Amino acid sequence: MTPHRLLAPRDFRRMPWKNGAGRTAEIAAWSPDTGDAGFAWRVSIAEIERDAAFSAWRGVDRTFVLLDGDGVVLAIDDVEVEILVRHEPFRFAGERPCTCRLVGGPARAFNLMIRRDRASGTLVVADGATAIAGPFRFGVCYAAEGASECLLPGQAPIGLAAGEALVTDGDSPVASMHVNPVDGRAVALVAALDPRG
Repeated sequence: MTPHRLLAPRDFRRMPWKNGAGRTAEIAAWSPDTGDAGFAWRVSIAEIERDAAFSAWRGVDRTFVLLDGDGVVLAIDDVEVEILVRHEPFRFAGERPCTCRLVGGPARAFNLMIRRDRASGTLVVADGATAIAGPFRFGVCYAAEGASECLLPGQAPIGLAAGEALVTDGDSPVASMHVNPVDGRAVALVAALDPRG
């Protein structure tokens, strides 16, 4: 049986951004050791309340997904990228200078950060239809909208209400995670992650 945790939003770890310009709610993170090298991967929800520079993360590949709000404009190396559609992943290197401008009011975004020399991973979007992620060592499924159901090998279905997350803990490889929408508007984001080496 795959070890896993079901997390409500109150279980997420809230903290300021590394540069202090905003706040984030960390769903899960993993490091192979207890040294000062920091996470190998991290999944969090950023709260963007004002125009601000994003923190610099050398050696980290980032995936940014708009969850709610009117959208943002990211200026990366002085090239502007409009992110106006929810649930569409946008990837960029964390060491590249990046500023964020709100299109309307505050926004929230799902952030997957992977330290490229220590982990690898993909992000799967289950948008109103069944999606399959895997194989992987660690999995994080976040119910971005509506309710979804996660299926892990050898286990009963695990239901996720909107805003909840399922985290598999990496003790052994997982062949797959099937994510099924419970209603037609459900959207879930699934990070499938593996350590390097």
